[in-house]
Amino acid sequence: MGLGPVEALRCLASFARARLAPSLPEDDLETWVSNRFGRRLFRTFFEGYTEKVWGLPCRQIEAEWGKQRIRGLSLATLLWNSLGGNRSNGGTPKTLIRQFFYPRLGPGMMWSRMREMIERQGARVVLNAPVEEIRWERGRVTAVRAGGTLYSGEHFISSIPIRDLIGHLAPAPPEALRQATDDFNYRDFIIVALMVGGRNLFPDNWIYIHDPNVGVGRIQNYGNWSPEMTADALTTCLGLEYFCQQGDALWKTSDRDLAAQAARELARLGLAGENAVIDARVVRVPKAYPVYDGVYRLGIAAVREFLRAVPNLQLVGRNGMHRYNNQDHSMLTAILAARNVMGANHNLWELEVDSGYLEGGPDVTSAQVRALEETQPRVPRMVASA
Repeated sequence: MGLGPVEALRCLASFARARLAPSLPEDDLETWVSNRFGRRLFRTFFEGYTEKVWGLPCRQIEAEWGKQRIRGLSLATLLWNSLGGNRSNGGTPKTLIRQFFYPRLGPGMMWSRMREMIERQGARVVLNAPVEEIRWERGRVTAVRAGGTLYSGEHFISSIPIRDLIGHLAPAPPEALRQATDDFNYRDFIIVALMVGGRNLFPDNWIYIHDPNVGVGRIQNYGNWSPEMTADALTTCLGLEYFCQQGDALWKTSDRDLAAQAARELARLGLAGENAVIDARVVRVPKAYPVYDGVYRLGIAAVREFLRAVPNLQLVGRNGMHRYNNQDHSMLTAILAARNVMGANHNLWELEVDSGYLEGGPDVTSAQVRALEETQPRVPRMVASA
């Protein structure tokens, strides 16, 4: 939604004040953003959503995170975009990009297709079988018990959260690794899917909610991703996202009360009337975001030391590596891990791509990997206490 010309002028005045008299030092996100965009734009576009997602005041988040996340975005492009400019992707910063490919029934289509291809070749894909035990001995992992069945193998690739991986090792791992369990922390969130009568409630795929008077942080309009992601032409499905910590008051709120809260907030935001909600479903997503706090590097070091002793175990993906990666980056780590099984030697932690690719897959160059790394989101770190 655009700022409008009057508010845009107010933001320009705020920007001018910030440029003439910047605040120093600019060690925290609030100061860094305000110095470059003005406090009015900081309050409008940066503060509310950031604090909802991470549960931290912007003054406690390091400025370095802003430098990484807001790369290529300037006041001119932000204001031009808010006034309706940049309708095409040419020269648009990734923060404001408007077009990309999306599966007509959502990303799950990719995994369904992959399962079909694997099973066509005679292999079996087992679903709904949580890991219960990871058996290992000096030099290798030997088997995994999942869903009540023991699976033996020569190579193992894990995408489960590192904290869970450590907890399921049998026998118990070395003391240094066991102690590292507490070095991995996470931010969780809840999606409340509201089925709402009517279409074209708003034109965006998703909108970020900065208003501190409502708890919702982002709203997805699934029908705008693809018309086939709604039940019929007269219904809209909206996904209201709430960020929290597993076990806190919001996490423990009943599905019924969460649905009622989401409907009230949707009406308060003026996006749909509370009585327009037809039905609701609640999905809790634990460990959605790995947190980069003051101890996670110690945990990563302990894990990598352990992996050197069990080379037939590889970790991939966002939670598997405790890296806040996008989907494309996570898939690349899995592809390279599979090629390692076939004899390649890729360092997944540094994403070093060598020339030893096997036949049967396209080459990925080091330049392409570096470019992909540049697109990955960063996680904020807390400002160090004085």
